[in-house]
Amino acid sequence: MVALVENKSDTPQARYSHYRLGMLVALAATVMLFTSLTSAYIVRASTANDWSRLPVPPLLWLSTALILTSSATLEIARRGLQHARISLYRRWLAFTTALGFAFLVSQITVWRQLSGQGIYIDSNPHSSFFYLLTAAHGLHLGGGLLGLLYLLIRYRSQTAENVGRPLAAAGAVGIYWHFMDALWIYLFLLLFLWK
Repeated sequence: MVALVENKSDTPQARYSHYRLGMLVALAATVMLFTSLTSAYIVRASTANDWSRLPVPPLLWLSTALILTSSATLEIARRGLQHARISLYRRWLAFTTALGFAFLVSQITVWRQLSGQGIYIDSNPHSSFFYLLTAAHGLHLGGGLLGLLYLLIRYRSQTAENVGRPLAAAGAVGIYWHFMDALWIYLFLLLFLWK
C-alpha cells in the first residue's frame, strides 16, 4: 500500500521561500551592476582634475522622503494582508504605488531643473555619474512599480480566506522595494557626501 504524502511545496511558506530565493538571485545581479558603477565612480573621482561636485538639488530631499515613506506604507500593507485585512492592504498598496510614481516624477523634475541650469550628462564627470546612477536606479525602481501594479491588479479580488499566494508575492515584491529604498540612500550618500 502506497502512503499518501502531503505536498508541502504548495504551502504559503514554501511559496514565499521560492519567491524569496528568486528575488534574491535577481537582486544579486543588481548588486553587481551597482558595485561596478560605484567602483568606476570612486576611481574616476579620485583621479579626476575636472571633477566638479554638484550641490544637492533640494528636490532630492523630497525624493528621499517619498521613497522612505513608501517602504513604511508597503509594510503597513503587508501586515494588513498578513492579518487578512484586505481593504487595508489594497489601500496602503495603492498609496505605496503612488509614492513610487511620485519619486520617479521628482527625479525627472530634478533632471529638468539641472538641465535648465546648464548641467547636462556631459558637463563634468560628477554630473555624468549623477545622471547614470539615478537613471539606473530609476529603471530598477520602475521594475518595482511593475511588481506593485501586478499585486494591485492580480489580487484585486482577493478574499480573506486565501491570502497565502498574495502574501508570498507581496513578500517578494517587498524585498525588492526595500532594496530599492536602501539603494537610493546609498546612492544619495555616494553622490553627495562621499569625499
